Amino acid sequence: MAVDMHVWQGRTDPEDGAKGLRWHQKVQPADQANEQGIMILGFACDEGVSRNKGRTGAYDAPVAIRKVLANLAWHHQEPVYDGGDISCNDGNLELAQHRLGEDVCHALRQRHKVMVFGGGHEVAWGSFQGIGNYLLQKQHAVDGSDNGEPRKAPRIGIINFDAHFDLRNPPAGTQSQKGSSGTPFHQIARFCEMNNWPFRYACLGLSRTSNTQALYEKADALGVLYRDDEDMTQANLPDIQESLGQFIDQCDYLYLTIDLDVFPAATAPGVSAPAARGVSFDIIEPLLKTILAAKTPQGNSKILVFDMAEYNPRFDIDNQTARLAARLAWTVARNLR
Repeated sequence: MAVDMHVWQGRTDPEDGAKGLRWHQKVQPADQANEQGIMILGFACDEGVSRNKGRTGAYDAPVAIRKVLANLAWHHQEPVYDGGDISCNDGNLELAQHRLGEDVCHALRQRHKVMVFGGGHEVAWGSFQGIGNYLLQKQHAVDGSDNGEPRKAPRIGIINFDAHFDLRNPPAGTQSQKGSSGTPFHQIARFCEMNNWPFRYACLGLSRTSNTQALYEKADALGVLYRDDEDMTQANLPDIQESLGQFIDQCDYLYLTIDLDVFPAATAPGVSAPAARGVSFDIIEPLLKTILAAKTPQGNSKILVFDMAEYNPRFDIDNQTARLAARLAWTVARNLR
């Protein structure tokens, strides 16, 4: 895939030497990846949001986020690579998600951590396909296929900061059961069921006005850990951190996904579905620190993939939401080791 490195431009401070560098001076194209690091992938797609009857514009998000991230100061240890974008230009969302999954799986096999910039939240089904296929391949490599022993199911913790469950069933009566930006975690749950893997899902920041009773009942049936936006306060933060910590302890790996509509519209106006209430960054940031601190027994970050969804440059004000997205990417990248 061709990688357009022209988006990585920004200020330079040569008088400060190596300690005055910014992201645009450090990010390398994927074909120059000589050591493990962080692989950035883009998912330029509006199809899932369109199918979900939302306002489109998230297609342009990956480039817009890169442009802001490019000028942020470099305070990182791991090398960062740009693997380019998967673009959905023909309405074939399923193929685009499959291609994203292939790229994510390939990057994980090269021992990179992965950051994906969406696109609508349909990006999650593509990201998880990559994680799932990587771990399936890892199972076969470790366990073999003819020793008669049952394979240990990986425990993948999905942590989603989002105003929506995105657990909807695909529309009834469609022959292909096409998904949308509202169905990715339903699709992931089905994948886990088909592979006899546990489905471990935490969704934080829900707007009860935007999720039907049927979705709450489905979440309860699936054992989802969730918190509504009105519950996510400073007073409740210790309890939420404790619950989240227990969730993380029961997982071998983590997939972290942030739908930017979890933030208040005043903070993140450029999203596909602005939040009337939302959750403040002051609440989400300490929870992110808890997640980013999670380590495997080998001392590595439990996070395999981090992605962001629903940034919509078409409705942004003064790049406000892009700056938030870039700050989140900067924070996660600094801790992915």
